[in-house]
Amino acid sequence: GAAGRAEPMEAARDAPLGNGGGEALLGELEALVRDVERASSWWERHGVDCAILALSLLALPAGFLCLRSENVLALGLGITILGMSHYTLTVKGSHLATHGALTESKGWSKIWELFFVEVCSAFSAEYAKYGHVKMHHGYTNVLGLGDSSTWRLPCLNRFVYMFLAPLLIPVITPLVAVERLRKVELRSAVCTLGLISLGLYVHYWLLRNVSGFRSPGSALLCMLVTRSLLAHPYLHVNIFQHIGLPMFSRDKKPRRIHMMSLGVLNLPRLPVLDWAFGHSLISCHVEHHLFPWLSDNMCLKVKPVVSGFLREKQLPYNEDSYLARFRLFLNRYEEFMVQTPPITELVGLQ
Repeated sequence: GAAGRAEPMEAARDAPLGNGGGEALLGELEALVRDVERASSWWERHGVDCAILALSLLALPAGFLCLRSENVLALGLGITILGMSHYTLTVKGSHLATHGALTESKGWSKIWELFFVEVCSAFSAEYAKYGHVKMHHGYTNVLGLGDSSTWRLPCLNRFVYMFLAPLLIPVITPLVAVERLRKVELRSAVCTLGLISLGLYVHYWLLRNVSGFRSPGSALLCMLVTRSLLAHPYLHVNIFQHIGLPMFSRDKKPRRIHMMSLGVLNLPRLPVLDWAFGHSLISCHVEHHLFPWLSDNMCLKVKPVVSGFLREKQLPYNEDSYLARFRLFLNRYEEFMVQTPPITELVGLQ
């Protein structure tokens, strides 16, 4: 079950847990991954993903110009270009920048983090790093810490959550960011608010002055549409790859390699999502959680090494299809998204 297609939580709990100590196993696997990393060129380590982000930026003028046309096909093409570019910059770019996976320079890492997270994504870079890197990666599937509970909205029924709620993500994201700014020092809050406002205003200004939208309402509606283009898979991917898998208590969490092999799931290769979200969020999520400093392209490159090692050591390597997870969440929505999940205890591995 858990070594191939991921079944419900009970099956994953009974999966084989491998031979040898967790620290020794992780050290052995990391040595293999480091060997691959050292043998890789700069293009493989960073260049491929930087090129994808650069192409997304270069495609933006074509998208805005297509929206000047009254032809339905041209309008559709413009919305598609802007929507795909938006998600590539805000999901793939922000994710890689937050982990410092775009460059080996700390200075440039900080610049890219501010650009992709605050200007492009309208979110707080400081809180993104805290919530994603420190909490989610540091305490993956640990209840109350990195358990993906921020994605749960028990007040919504399954159909509203899975089909309608994603459309509100472009509106909710900057509002959540502003709410979080109350907890940071004034100077940092002002800088973040300025960069978020800059990104939103530039998008609006380009629609009015380049695309030729005559009214503020039509420009704002177009912003919502393009920023919602891949909102459904964005929300779904974030819940499919952790919720429904084993959850752990903070005082009895297992070693890192067991935590990640049990509590993380890979989806199959999906070309559109691979491009816009990145391999580390789709087909290489297990690899990403084990080695978060790797770029998307490097996660894909080490995937055979990681999957082969985990299977050789009789550790789970969770994989399932997007459609199978979608059906599972619709059928067991109350259990996964409303009720408090049961805690998995792995005797001898804490």
